[in-house]
Amino acid sequence: MKKAIIIFGSTGNLTYKKLLPAVDTLIHEKRLNPEDRIFLLARHDIDLSSYIEDAKTQVKRHLDWETLESYLEFVYFNLNQPQDYIDLEKRLSNKGYIDNTFYLALPPKLFPVVAKGISESGLVQKGDDSKRIVFEKPFGEDLDSARSINRELWKYFEESQIYRIDHYLGKEMIQNILVVRFANKIFGQTWNHNTIRNIVIIAKETEGVMNRGNYYDKIGALRDMLQSHLLQMAALIGMTKPRTFQSEDIKDAKIKVLNDLKLDASSIVFGQYDGYLNEAKIDENSKTETFIFATAHIYNDKWKGTPIYFITGKKLDEKRSEIIINFKDDNNLTQIFSNATPNNSKLIIKVAPEDGVKFQLNVKQPGLSDEIIPGHLDYCHTCDWIGNTSEAYEKLLLDVLNHNKTLFTRWDEIEAMWEIIDEVQKMDKPLYKYKDYSDIKDIIKTEKGVDIDAL
Repeated sequence: MKKAIIIFGSTGNLTYKKLLPAVDTLIHEKRLNPEDRIFLLARHDIDLSSYIEDAKTQVKRHLDWETLESYLEFVYFNLNQPQDYIDLEKRLSNKGYIDNTFYLALPPKLFPVVAKGISESGLVQKGDDSKRIVFEKPFGEDLDSARSINRELWKYFEESQIYRIDHYLGKEMIQNILVVRFANKIFGQTWNHNTIRNIVIIAKETEGVMNRGNYYDKIGALRDMLQSHLLQMAALIGMTKPRTFQSEDIKDAKIKVLNDLKLDASSIVFGQYDGYLNEAKIDENSKTETFIFATAHIYNDKWKGTPIYFITGKKLDEKRSEIIINFKDDNNLTQIFSNATPNNSKLIIKVAPEDGVKFQLNVKQPGLSDEIIPGHLDYCHTCDWIGNTSEAYEKLLLDVLNHNKTLFTRWDEIEAMWEIIDEVQKMDKPLYKYKDYSDIKDIIKTEKGVDIDAL
């Protein structure tokens, strides 16, 4: 069956930086058939050759442009012109494209007009799962706006036709969380409050907002990172074993966690890095946070009393995303081993920039000494599979083409995550300035009594 990906917003940053490189990889991995096509829609009166020349100045990765070009078609398109949707439908039908993905690489405010045009032109019929739409976060700016967007989409599409992308779910080690947890019996009886002391979920960046000021200043760290990426990681870590590992059963297990998870309002610290107000397209009086620290609990029998610490922000000491599972010590550890260092046992799931899993445990120091030191069992995913690990968007695009929704976010997950975040957005919290990570760590230790370095 011939497949088509139709990209609305083909001259945007998302298409240049993520989608074109992903398509290039899928072609060379022979995941696209020679007759499949990518239709690039934009309101620019240019031809494909001109589009390619402009794209070459935007795309940083090396691409096989000659091969890629043979899969591309450029289409002049006005989102507000109903006839353009009708013409597109005829073009796809005449070329025999039946299995079609409509990728909305557009701001959410444009979704209603595009959804209406797609539906009324017959490009997509409600309930026909061979036609689907894909779009990126942010899924609204709060619960009300998210519900408004969703109601508009549900006028024209069934939930089964809607693919909401959280690109973190496409990362190798995020996909690997369920394998690490449920394909290793060692964790089956120990993955609960009896054995786990706390969970730390980190997403740190060294860069500032760069050229995303116009977007970021309206969203901030709370909605850009915690509302989506970090809560999704918490759901995967906290969920019980699903009935099956099919998409809907995994989502059913995640939504139970999200419904039980609450942020501790008194724990939250908002920060803004020095120099943020001088960044391009930032309001000079902006109160937008670029850092957030928060503690959460999952209020069920499995996780009672186990804190989850969220740490995310910009202009910090390193670029690192990982999940740290800190295990409890044996009650008699220091009685039996007087020189043992407490709190040494942990599992670290490394998400970025490295992919892998590291297990830290107590071991005897080599030689004549009886000292106990931390030892490491370290699996580097990217080291062992050089050239074979996929980027998030390659995996996500492939799953869309194969109608696999496991790594996409269902509406009730979006709703539950916004319910968590909306409670925080209502709070009037101080905004702390920080020059570097040590500043914000000191603030958290002083104001909240949490030593991040000791977690």
